[in-house]
Amino acid sequence: MEAADFGGMLREARSRAMLTIEGLAEASGLSVRAVSNLERGRSVPRPSTLAELMDALGLDEDGRRALADAARGQTSSMASVPRQLPPDLRMFRGREEVLARVLRLTDEIGTRPGHALITAVGGMGGVGKTTLAVHWAHRVADRFPDGQLYVDLRGFDPADAAVEPQEVLGGFLRALGVPADAVPEGLTARAACFREQVSQRRLVLLLDNARDSEQVRPLLPGAAGCLTVVTSRKRLTGLAALNGAHTVDLDVWTHEEAMAGLAARIGADRTAATPEDAAELVELCGRLPLAVAVIGAGLAAEPTLPLRTVVEELAQAASPLDALTTDDPRADVRAVLSWSYRALDPAAARLFRHLAALPGPAFSAEAAASAAGVPVPEARRLLRALTTASLLARDAEGGHVLHDLVRAHAQDLWQQADDDRFAAQQRLLEYLHHHARSANSALGSTRQGADPYEPPGPGVAVVPLHDREQGAAWFAQEEHTIMAALRTANDDRLLRLRMHLARVCTHYFQARGRWADERAVQRLALDTALLLDDAGSVCACAGALAYALAASGDHDQADAVIKVAEGHLDRAPVLEQSHTRHLISLVREQQGRFAEALEHARAALELDRCLGDPHFIGRGLNTVAWCLTLTGRHREALAACEEAIPLLQSVGYRLMEAATWDTLGYALQQLGEPREAVAHFETSARMYGEVFNRYQQAAVLGHLAEARLDLGEREAARTTWLRAAALLDELGNPEADAMRARADAVSGPASDRAVDVPPGSEDGI
Repeated sequence: MEAADFGGMLREARSRAMLTIEGLAEASGLSVRAVSNLERGRSVPRPSTLAELMDALGLDEDGRRALADAARGQTSSMASVPRQLPPDLRMFRGREEVLARVLRLTDEIGTRPGHALITAVGGMGGVGKTTLAVHWAHRVADRFPDGQLYVDLRGFDPADAAVEPQEVLGGFLRALGVPADAVPEGLTARAACFREQVSQRRLVLLLDNARDSEQVRPLLPGAAGCLTVVTSRKRLTGLAALNGAHTVDLDVWTHEEAMAGLAARIGADRTAATPEDAAELVELCGRLPLAVAVIGAGLAAEPTLPLRTVVEELAQAASPLDALTTDDPRADVRAVLSWSYRALDPAAARLFRHLAALPGPAFSAEAAASAAGVPVPEARRLLRALTTASLLARDAEGGHVLHDLVRAHAQDLWQQADDDRFAAQQRLLEYLHHHARSANSALGSTRQGADPYEPPGPGVAVVPLHDREQGAAWFAQEEHTIMAALRTANDDRLLRLRMHLARVCTHYFQARGRWADERAVQRLALDTALLLDDAGSVCACAGALAYALAASGDHDQADAVIKVAEGHLDRAPVLEQSHTRHLISLVREQQGRFAEALEHARAALELDRCLGDPHFIGRGLNTVAWCLTLTGRHREALAACEEAIPLLQSVGYRLMEAATWDTLGYALQQLGEPREAVAHFETSARMYGEVFNRYQQAAVLGHLAEARLDLGEREAARTTWLRAAALLDELGNPEADAMRARADAVSGPASDRAVDVPPGSEDGI
């Protein structure tokens, strides 16, 4: 009996019973799709399913016998249909968004003539590419009645060479019923025979663990009714470009998926009993599916072992990979990662090892080039190779990201290799220090205090920063690397360079009101300066730390740190003495000790005049002017500002010029001239915006709002306070709430003034 007879007989029996497909599905307990596939000859009913169908159709004995005979005939004719898919993972969890996407792709099959669906699933080792592909194939297998073909291409297997396409095609042809002696020789002939064999079939092909696009291309069926799924650690861009493949890049699990994956292996009750330990455990695994599976298997084998014990073992291990070792290389995370590393060419492998010198969560091509000591174009090429090999990813800002376990593997390799680790760290710090100085210059800031600068050495990437936008963009790009490098560069030979990097970054943190980061950085710098017994740096770092503490409201700690600075002041160079006096003045102003602030400001200005540098004289004049107006001596403050502004303009010190226009406006406001004050505040706010100092820009907008309120412009004042709040919100600064409170106060009943809060210092350091 022909295979199509069963489907035809079933359709006729349904018609005689006056049932729709939906009605038969409901009466038999099958799905609508299952009934449809049976009628079209795409699947064969199991005995129990057949009995349910015959009962639902109400067939007599002759009808039941005829339908059963047809089913047996179709089963016999389909006996050679290949069913090669590996078993679906019982504990498959998560990937709902990806699954929804690939299932939508599957729905496209047959919708366009000649359109063959090819999907390349990529991702790092251990991320679950094969697991997803197998699960997907099982989910849609009933749509492909001519079977499933599977092969492990062993593209990254260290023990075996990758399987050649000619060998794969021979196996596929025999599985499709081609007699062994009829299988042609040669890759071209076999590929043509394979395409002919599948041209009228509906098949799922799963080509697992591909080395590259060339290994896969001869295996593509080209039939519109086939689904081809390819997995690889490489991004198969060639397959996408030349063969129209869809690409799916798998990332690690989300936290929720990782928790579900762990619960699937050890039981939901066990994870629910100590949820904090379970959550910490999956994060220590980096949410990598293979790592979670290894830990879960170990815990399942020891059902009484507390999760906290495993958490502590992972956290205390010299390398997290040590705790993720198994007796099966395919389930050993270190071994799995090593296969990707061994497939790299020597230059890419060397760069990969040097990525261990980059301690931040993401890094730039320039930082990587500096760590490895290679030109930036070469670094970009090698980074693309690492990304293609799924050893790297890219974040939303374009930075390169190493998974924690991949980083651990790079660090292991770096320790074992004959690479100069100290030189790599030194080049990285030199890159950061050089460009932080350049960015400050582009932003209109100048260094404060002595910084014995030396140009970066050979192998350090140098990127010109021509304007303020480029300077701000560089800081935004590298801030995480800067912070991580400051915390981790502990080699005694790098301490001084690390200290200078910390000092030169102070402008960036202050411009964003990032006082917690500024405190952390300056404490580290101060500890280093004390260790080196560098009196000038001790004074400068202590002053900067005291200012950050005072700006955060920690006045007692600020006083203690100032005492440290004063203890070294007599030994410091004159420039550092001036800078430290300036900082102490700002701290005293923050503390409301305005007379002391003026005393220190005048001492700093006297030293600045001795130095004769207009940068510092202009800064000193503004600090004196600010302290004068805080003590009610507004006319004297105006005179100091009018002397400072031409000096600052002559040297292009725009940051301090912005501060001085603010001081001038504030003095005029206090003298009862709010309209003139408004013009100066607007100039100051504009200039602060131009140098990307959002924190001080917001503060000046607060002054501008007060002046507008003095003029009776209530709505304009309210809008200005809301602008200030929006800027502070962008910075994540809690002072935004105070700005909104002032705006809300103006929205209420009319009053002479909004909530009158004494302003803070508008000086840049």
